Amino acid sequence: MPRINILSPHVADLIAAGEVVERPASAVKELAENAVDAGARNITVEFSGGGAELIRVTDDGCGMSAEDAGVAFLRHATSKLADERGLERIDTLGFRGEALAAISSVSRIELRTCEHGAAEGTYMSLEAGDIIEMRPEGAPEGTSISVRGLFFNTPARRKFLKSDRAEGAACLQAALRCALGRPDVSLRCIRDGREEFFTPGDGRAESAVYALLGRETALGMLPVTAGAEGDAVRVHGFTGLPASGRGSRSAQYFFCNGRFIKSQLLQAAVEQAYKGTLLTGKYPSCVIYLEINPAAVDVNVHPAKTEVKFSDERAVFNAVHYAVLGALSEDRPPVPQEEGRREPIRFAHGADAGEAEPRPARDMPRWSLRQSEFAPREARPEQGPPDVKYSCRPPEPEPDYDTGVQSSFDLGAYTAIPTELPAGAPKEPTATAEAAAGPFRLIGEALELYILVQQGGALLIIDKHAAHERMIYDSLMGGDAPVHTQALLAPVTLTPTAECAAALEENAERLAALGFEYEPFGPGTFALRGVPASLSPAEGAAALEEAGEALAEARTPDIASARAELLKTVACKAAIKAGTGSEREELERIAEAVCSGRVRCCPHGRPVAWTLTRKDLDRQFKRIV
Repeated sequence: MPRINILSPHVADLIAAGEVVERPASAVKELAENAVDAGARNITVEFSGGGAELIRVTDDGCGMSAEDAGVAFLRHATSKLADERGLERIDTLGFRGEALAAISSVSRIELRTCEHGAAEGTYMSLEAGDIIEMRPEGAPEGTSISVRGLFFNTPARRKFLKSDRAEGAACLQAALRCALGRPDVSLRCIRDGREEFFTPGDGRAESAVYALLGRETALGMLPVTAGAEGDAVRVHGFTGLPASGRGSRSAQYFFCNGRFIKSQLLQAAVEQAYKGTLLTGKYPSCVIYLEINPAAVDVNVHPAKTEVKFSDERAVFNAVHYAVLGALSEDRPPVPQEEGRREPIRFAHGADAGEAEPRPARDMPRWSLRQSEFAPREARPEQGPPDVKYSCRPPEPEPDYDTGVQSSFDLGAYTAIPTELPAGAPKEPTATAEAAAGPFRLIGEALELYILVQQGGALLIIDKHAAHERMIYDSLMGGDAPVHTQALLAPVTLTPTAECAAALEENAERLAALGFEYEPFGPGTFALRGVPASLSPAEGAAALEEAGEALAEARTPDIASARAELLKTVACKAAIKAGTGSEREELERIAEAVCSGRVRCCPHGRPVAWTLTRKDLDRQFKRIV
């Protein structure tokens, strides 16, 4: 039996470092939070080589004396906690005294620090946690700490790091979260010598949202406010409009007393408020600040300090839920029809949405699949049997390239579709539904979303958006030809999250094969110049961002999966929208695809039809027991 060994302090430190410093982004987070706790008003975060080569955080905080600097890198050495009673009320971002010790044990560090009013500062260099040199040195007030060669002495950890671009994106996101959580602190982030973002530090949350998340995201959000000074729970921040739903939760930011946290409780509170307004598979974006008595929240759950526990979870849930619900239901002045959204946030520093004239309205393109996909051309009747009513549809117009808007697909020759059988006529499959299980009769459309169809002894209620989405998806997936690109008359800019931006950079060739043409356009911004021909130009930026988020979350590891995920987005964006009326011929085409059994669910797995039998209806009306 193997003997039990007591590990050396060095090995214990390396193991403990893995809990605190999982990747370079963890070091960025801990160092930036230390700067905030030091009372800094201005912080600069620099990193290169994905953070593994260099991380430097400089602040104008209180600084350290030579004595404090000498013990700052020991485990469980902290200025933020004195005894066990302090654990009951933690109001700083750091408190465990593990971050500096963990970072120093797996890197080479240079520290320059000077207390306010001190005549001289202190310089220190460390390697693998050991002090190599320490001397007095002239330095500006505050602290500058440089971390080089992260994980140089733990190759097993270093080899599991992702690419420099992916790790750099994670470092950028860590700095962004710190800046977003503290709008009163000005934070500048520099990656590989290029400034990525800068926040003014004016204390206004809307300024931080605008600077960090971009103009389009900021203008698509509504202010959230609940609770007053002295209340047990206060909530403020911003939440996205239902129309700007995202393909993932990457745009949800939650902060508790200035600390970025991950909380399924808060996610559920926000998403429940959107119930009935967001499509399945879509998630709201939000920036929610939660202010609560520090004694009522436990942040000492994990060394990363992003998981918390609330003493009264129901009160916190209700506060966030009803705050968001109130923002969504609040009556606001009407906006022009072409904007199609509520009154946006207005910014005092000139980014007022009302300053720009609204763009003229554009008709959204419609998809109409070729008739040949549903019935052979030779099977189309030129003249139907006696007393059978037909409705004829002329060919659709060619694409309007002058306006840059994709028109609907060419249907070819006029198509005759039986719409009503005469009384006593034999119930045989019609020409356009040869493969159907049985004939159907279109009753009509309800609520500009549901198609009512009678087939045999049953009533079908069809979700026309979901069914149309599947028809488009199957058509795209079954095509052997490459996806064509339509050039945009004017480039569209988008500013995705850092992880999404990294995925878009790494997968530019893959996405080009799927019809997207884009290029970097400033820090964290892309200029979209072409979209798949099947997609509306207005939907291009959102579709590209969703594709990037899917790639960033490793849901699409290869080009085939990436293509399938993207085409799901394309199909969803191109399908008939809820609330949009449809012509009878278009309804019949969708109904035929569903009644024939070719369309059973949408690309995301939702059912497209609900069947009510005669017996179901009789039972509802008490005709039978």
